[in-house]
Amino acid sequence: MVKQSSCAAGLLRYAPMTMRRFTLLAAGLLCACAHAPVAQVTDWRVVATANDRERLREWRTAFTKALGQARTAGHSAEIAREGALLEPDAALGPVPIPSGRYKCRVIKLGARSPGGLDYIAYPAFDCRVSQEKELQGFYKVTGSQRHTGLLYSDNALRQAFLGTLVLGDENRAMRYGRDQERDLAGWVERIGDRRWRLILPYPHFESTLDILELAPEN
Repeated sequence: MVKQSSCAAGLLRYAPMTMRRFTLLAAGLLCACAHAPVAQVTDWRVVATANDRERLREWRTAFTKALGQARTAGHSAEIAREGALLEPDAALGPVPIPSGRYKCRVIKLGARSPGGLDYIAYPAFDCRVSQEKELQGFYKVTGSQRHTGLLYSDNALRQAFLGTLVLGDENRAMRYGRDQERDLAGWVERIGDRRWRLILPYPHFESTLDILELAPEN
């Protein structure tokens, strides 16, 4: 036997009414149902697409491959200067990352296609981490590629990030899971005193690995 929802049950109770009165009451009940609070899903494994679960599993493979591509292209000195930021196993814990404003510097490693750049580092952009009910939101506020999404608990060393990429002059983010090419999946880790990073394995644009270094503004 299928269990009726409370909203559906409310409609069925009034079925014997005249059609006009039933229609008006049904509209009111459906409106109330539409505005009922929806529980936030806090397990990233439930939310993540199959493609993103695979990308998150393969993060270390992507990391080492991207480093190899960059070193082969002659960027060993730049990699060494970054220290823990570009070391795959640098996570220190604990999590979560504190909410607040951050300066986030993007480094792209390993060209996704022949002829692309194997190493490029950008100046710092503005980012923000804020509380979103039981989760945290991450937002890259400036730049032509802006990451926006939610941070989920995973273990003592890292949080999972699931989100989408906002491009150019777009003023709102696409819903996660609607367009695989825009979906983002990564890990947030602490790698030093007031120093964090967001690892994005196999992004769909340009590179094998993107890393955002996150440093609190204050």
